[in-house]
Amino acid sequence: MIKLMYITNHPDYAVAAVRAGVDRVFVDLEYIGKEQRQGGMDTVKSHHTVHDVRAVRRVVHSPAELLVRVNPLYEGSAAEIDAVIEAGADIVMLPMWTSADEVREFVSLVGGRARTMPLLETAQAANALQDVLALEGVDELYVGLNDLHLSKKQPFIFCPLADGTVDALASAMHSAGKPFGFGGIAAMDTGLLPGAYVLGEHVRLGSDAVILSRSFCRNDIALDEFSRIMQEQIAALRKREELLQKSMTAELAADNHRRVCECVDRIVAEKERA
Repeated sequence: MIKLMYITNHPDYAVAAVRAGVDRVFVDLEYIGKEQRQGGMDTVKSHHTVHDVRAVRRVVHSPAELLVRVNPLYEGSAAEIDAVIEAGADIVMLPMWTSADEVREFVSLVGGRARTMPLLETAQAANALQDVLALEGVDELYVGLNDLHLSKKQPFIFCPLADGTVDALASAMHSAGKPFGFGGIAAMDTGLLPGAYVLGEHVRLGSDAVILSRSFCRNDIALDEFSRIMQEQIAALRKREELLQKSMTAELAADNHRRVCECVDRIVAEKERA
Protein backbone atom coordinates (compact mmCIF):
# COMPACT_ATOMS: atom_id res chain seq x y z
CA MET A 1 0.00 0.00 0.00
CA ILE A 2 1.01 3.59 -0.57
CA LYS A 3 2.34 5.18 2.63
CA LEU A 4 0.10 8.04 3.73
CA MET A 5 1.81 11.05 5.30
CA TYR A 6 0.16 13.86 7.27
CA ILE A 7 1.71 17.15 8.39
CA THR A 8 1.00 18.15 11.99
CA ASN A 9 2.92 19.18 15.09
CA HIS A 10 -0.02 18.57 17.44
CA PRO A 11 0.37 15.31 19.39
CA ASP A 12 -3.39 14.69 19.78
CA TYR A 13 -4.01 15.11 16.06
CA ALA A 14 -0.98 12.97 15.28
CA VAL A 15 -2.44 10.15 17.37
CA ALA A 16 -5.84 10.53 15.70
CA ALA A 17 -4.22 10.51 12.25
CA VAL A 18 -2.30 7.31 12.99
CA ARG A 19 -5.41 5.63 14.38
CA ALA A 20 -7.23 6.57 11.17
CA GLY A 21 -4.53 4.91 9.05
CA VAL A 22 -1.76 7.47 8.49
CA ASP A 23 1.61 5.74 8.15
CA ARG A 24 3.91 8.72 8.69
CA VAL A 25 3.45 11.82 10.78
CA PHE A 26 5.32 14.72 9.18
CA VAL A 27 6.80 17.50 11.33
CA ASP A 28 8.01 20.40 9.19
CA LEU A 29 10.88 22.62 10.37
CA GLU A 30 11.54 24.24 6.98
CA TYR A 31 11.24 28.02 6.92
CA ILE A 32 14.41 29.32 5.22
CA GLY A 33 13.50 30.78 1.84
CA LYS A 34 9.95 29.48 1.90
CA GLU A 35 8.18 32.81 2.25
CA GLN A 36 10.18 34.25 -0.64
CA ARG A 37 9.29 31.31 -2.89
CA GLN A 38 5.65 30.91 -1.89
CA GLY A 39 4.69 34.33 -0.54
CA GLY A 40 1.08 35.16 -1.38
CA MET A 41 0.23 31.55 -2.23
CA ASP A 42 -2.34 29.54 -0.26
CA THR A 43 0.21 26.96 0.81
CA VAL A 44 1.08 25.46 4.20
CA LYS A 45 3.97 27.35 5.80
CA SER A 46 4.66 25.52 9.04
CA HIS A 47 6.53 26.92 12.02
CA HIS A 48 7.31 23.65 13.75
CA THR A 49 10.24 23.23 16.14
CA VAL A 50 12.49 20.52 17.55
CA HIS A 51 10.27 20.66 20.65
CA ASP A 52 7.39 19.59 18.39
CA VAL A 53 9.45 16.67 17.09
CA ARG A 54 9.97 15.46 20.67
CA ALA A 55 6.31 15.92 21.55
CA VAL A 56 5.07 14.00 18.51
CA ARG A 57 7.70 11.29 19.01
CA ARG A 58 6.33 10.60 22.47
CA VAL A 59 2.95 9.61 21.02
CA VAL A 60 3.82 8.14 17.60
CA HIS A 61 5.06 4.58 17.84
CA SER A 62 5.99 1.77 15.46
CA PRO A 63 4.78 0.79 12.92
CA ALA A 64 3.91 4.46 12.34
CA GLU A 65 6.96 6.58 11.52
CA LEU A 66 8.06 10.14 12.27
CA LEU A 67 9.29 12.13 9.27
CA VAL A 68 10.98 15.49 9.83
CA ARG A 69 11.74 18.03 7.12
CA VAL A 70 14.73 20.19 8.03
CA ASN A 71 15.83 23.40 6.34
CA PRO A 72 17.86 23.51 3.13
CA LEU A 73 21.57 23.20 3.85
CA TYR A 74 22.92 26.22 5.75
CA GLU A 75 25.52 26.95 8.41
CA GLY A 76 23.30 25.47 11.11
CA SER A 77 22.40 22.24 9.29
CA ALA A 78 24.68 19.94 11.30
CA ALA A 79 23.21 21.10 14.61
CA GLU A 80 19.64 21.02 13.28
CA ILE A 81 19.99 17.51 11.88
CA ASP A 82 21.61 16.29 15.08
CA ALA A 83 18.75 17.79 17.08
CA VAL A 84 15.91 16.22 15.09
CA ILE A 85 17.58 12.80 15.15
CA GLU A 86 18.15 13.08 18.90
CA ALA A 87 14.48 14.07 19.21
CA GLY A 88 13.43 10.84 17.51
CA ALA A 89 13.10 11.35 13.74
CA ASP A 90 12.90 8.07 11.82
CA ILE A 91 13.31 9.81 8.46
CA VAL A 92 14.95 13.16 7.70
CA MET A 93 13.88 15.08 4.57
CA LEU A 94 16.13 17.63 2.86
CA PRO A 95 14.33 20.29 0.78
CA MET A 96 15.53 22.60 -2.00
CA TRP A 97 18.77 20.85 -2.92
CA THR A 98 20.08 21.42 -6.42
CA SER A 99 23.09 19.11 -6.75
CA ALA A 100 24.42 15.69 -5.83
CA ASP A 101 27.10 17.38 -3.71
CA GLU A 102 24.42 18.87 -1.45
CA VAL A 103 22.72 15.50 -1.06
CA ARG A 104 26.07 13.85 -0.33
CA GLU A 105 26.70 16.39 2.44
CA PHE A 106 23.19 15.81 3.83
CA VAL A 107 23.67 12.03 3.88
CA SER A 108 27.00 12.51 5.66
CA LEU A 109 25.41 14.76 8.30
CA VAL A 110 22.69 12.17 8.97
CA GLY A 111 25.42 9.56 9.23
CA GLY A 112 23.17 6.50 9.13
CA ARG A 113 21.32 7.49 12.30
CA ALA A 114 18.01 7.90 10.45
CA ARG A 115 16.73 7.24 6.95
CA THR A 116 17.24 9.95 4.36
CA MET A 117 14.71 11.42 1.95
CA PRO A 118 15.92 14.12 -0.45
CA LEU A 119 12.98 16.24 -1.60
CA LEU A 120 13.28 16.91 -5.33
CA GLU A 121 11.58 20.24 -6.05
CA THR A 122 13.67 22.18 -8.56
CA ALA A 123 14.53 21.83 -12.22
CA GLN A 124 18.20 21.71 -11.19
CA ALA A 125 17.49 18.80 -8.83
CA ALA A 126 15.71 16.94 -11.63
CA ASN A 127 18.78 17.40 -13.82
CA ALA A 128 21.00 16.06 -11.01
CA LEU A 129 18.81 13.05 -10.21
CA GLN A 130 20.95 10.40 -11.89
CA ASP A 131 24.01 11.50 -9.90
CA VAL A 132 21.95 11.50 -6.68
CA LEU A 133 20.67 8.00 -7.38
CA ALA A 134 24.27 6.79 -7.60
CA LEU A 135 25.06 7.98 -4.07
CA GLU A 136 25.21 5.60 -1.12
CA GLY A 137 22.95 6.41 1.80
CA VAL A 138 19.96 7.82 -0.10
CA ASP A 139 17.06 5.71 1.15
CA GLU A 140 14.12 7.17 -0.78
CA LEU A 141 13.08 10.34 -2.58
CA TYR A 142 10.06 12.57 -2.76
CA VAL A 143 9.01 14.87 -5.60
CA GLY A 144 7.58 18.16 -4.34
CA LEU A 145 5.24 19.37 -7.05
CA ASN A 146 4.55 22.79 -5.55
CA ASP A 147 8.07 24.20 -5.75
CA LEU A 148 8.84 22.10 -8.84
CA HIS A 149 6.07 23.75 -10.83
CA LEU A 150 7.24 27.16 -9.61
CA SER A 151 10.78 26.32 -10.66
CA LYS A 152 9.49 25.41 -14.12
CA LYS A 153 7.37 28.63 -14.21
CA GLN A 154 4.18 26.64 -14.66
CA PRO A 155 0.77 27.95 -13.58
CA PHE A 156 -0.60 24.89 -11.77
CA ILE A 157 0.89 22.50 -9.23
CA PHE A 158 0.05 19.36 -11.22
CA CYS A 159 1.57 20.54 -14.53
CA PRO A 160 4.70 18.38 -13.94
CA LEU A 161 2.41 15.36 -13.64
CA ALA A 162 0.71 16.13 -16.94
CA ASP A 163 3.76 17.13 -18.98
CA GLY A 164 5.76 13.92 -18.45
CA THR A 165 8.21 15.30 -15.88
CA VAL A 166 7.06 13.00 -13.07
CA ASP A 167 6.97 10.04 -15.47
CA ALA A 168 10.65 10.59 -16.33
CA LEU A 169 11.64 10.98 -12.68
CA ALA A 170 9.66 7.89 -11.68
CA SER A 171 11.33 5.84 -14.42
CA ALA A 172 14.78 6.86 -13.20
CA MET A 173 13.94 6.04 -9.58
CA HIS A 174 12.45 2.69 -10.50
CA SER A 175 15.57 1.84 -12.48
CA ALA A 176 17.69 2.63 -9.43
CA GLY A 177 15.41 0.63 -7.13
CA LYS A 178 14.60 3.67 -4.98
CA PRO A 179 11.20 4.13 -3.31
CA PHE A 180 9.62 7.47 -4.08
CA GLY A 181 6.48 9.51 -3.69
CA PHE A 182 5.18 12.77 -5.06
CA GLY A 183 2.81 15.67 -4.51
CA GLY A 184 -0.18 15.88 -2.26
CA ILE A 185 -3.61 14.33 -2.53
CA ALA A 186 -7.08 15.64 -1.74
CA ALA A 187 -10.03 13.48 -0.73
CA MET A 188 -11.22 11.22 -3.52
CA ASP A 189 -14.03 13.43 -4.82
CA THR A 190 -12.52 16.85 -4.07
CA GLY A 191 -9.72 19.04 -5.34
CA LEU A 192 -9.21 21.03 -8.55
CA LEU A 193 -7.62 17.83 -9.81
CA PRO A 194 -9.79 15.19 -8.10
CA GLY A 195 -8.03 13.04 -5.52
CA ALA A 196 -9.22 9.91 -7.33
CA TYR A 197 -7.32 10.96 -10.48
CA VAL A 198 -4.18 11.70 -8.46
CA LEU A 199 -4.40 8.33 -6.72
CA GLY A 200 -4.68 6.68 -10.13
CA GLU A 201 -1.40 8.34 -11.12
CA HIS A 202 0.31 7.07 -7.97
CA VAL A 203 -0.77 3.53 -8.82
CA ARG A 204 0.16 3.97 -12.51
CA LEU A 205 3.63 5.22 -11.64
CA GLY A 206 4.31 2.79 -8.80
CA SER A 207 4.57 5.50 -6.16
CA ASP A 208 5.31 4.48 -2.58
CA ALA A 209 4.13 7.54 -0.64
CA VAL A 210 1.88 10.59 -0.74
CA ILE A 211 1.17 13.55 1.54
CA LEU A 212 -2.46 13.98 2.54
CA SER A 213 -3.11 17.60 1.62
CA ARG A 214 -4.55 20.25 3.92
CA SER A 215 -7.89 19.88 2.10
CA PHE A 216 -7.91 16.12 2.76
CA CYS A 217 -8.69 16.88 6.39
CA ARG A 218 -7.90 20.15 8.14
CA ASN A 219 -6.44 20.05 11.64
CA ASP A 220 -7.96 23.35 12.73
CA ILE A 221 -11.27 21.65 13.54
CA ALA A 222 -12.38 19.86 16.69
CA LEU A 223 -10.42 16.69 17.38
CA ASP A 224 -13.43 14.36 17.31
CA GLU A 225 -14.55 15.82 13.97
CA PHE A 226 -11.00 15.51 12.63
CA SER A 227 -10.89 11.85 13.69
CA ARG A 228 -14.21 11.07 12.03
CA ILE A 229 -13.38 12.78 8.75
CA MET A 230 -9.88 11.33 8.61
CA GLN A 231 -11.18 7.80 9.17
CA GLU A 232 -13.86 8.18 6.50
CA GLN A 233 -11.54 9.74 3.93
CA ILE A 234 -8.72 7.24 4.44
CA ALA A 235 -11.15 4.33 4.25
CA ALA A 236 -12.42 5.68 0.91
CA LEU A 237 -8.86 6.15 -0.35
CA ARG A 238 -7.81 2.64 0.64
CA LYS A 239 -10.90 1.11 -0.94
CA ARG A 240 -10.17 2.88 -4.22
CA GLU A 241 -6.47 2.06 -4.02
CA GLU A 242 -7.26 -1.65 -3.59
CA LEU A 243 -9.58 -1.54 -6.59
CA LEU A 244 -6.98 0.25 -8.71
CA GLN A 245 -4.20 -2.14 -7.73
CA LYS A 246 -6.36 -5.12 -8.73
CA SER A 247 -7.71 -3.68 -11.97
CA MET A 248 -4.93 -1.45 -13.32
CA THR A 249 -3.99 -2.36 -16.88
CA ALA A 250 -1.93 -0.44 -19.41
CA GLU A 251 -5.15 0.74 -21.01
CA LEU A 252 -6.68 1.94 -17.74
CA ALA A 253 -3.41 3.61 -16.74
CA ALA A 254 -3.28 5.49 -20.04
CA ASP A 255 -6.92 6.49 -19.64
CA ASN A 256 -6.33 7.88 -16.16
CA HIS A 257 -3.32 9.87 -17.36
CA ARG A 258 -5.37 11.23 -20.26
CA ARG A 259 -8.05 12.43 -17.83
CA VAL A 260 -5.38 14.08 -15.69
CA CYS A 261 -3.89 15.88 -18.69
CA GLU A 262 -7.32 17.07 -19.85
CA CYS A 263 -8.17 18.34 -16.37
CA VAL A 264 -4.81 20.12 -15.98
CA ASP A 265 -5.17 21.72 -19.43
CA ARG A 266 -8.63 22.98 -18.49
CA ILE A 267 -7.43 24.43 -15.19
CA VAL A 268 -4.45 26.13 -16.86
CA ALA A 269 -6.75 27.61 -19.51
CA GLU A 270 -9.09 28.94 -16.81
CA LYS A 271 -6.14 30.50 -14.94
CA GLU A 272 -4.91 32.17 -18.13
CA ARG A 273 -8.38 33.64 -18.79
CA ALA A 274 -8.73 34.96 -15.25
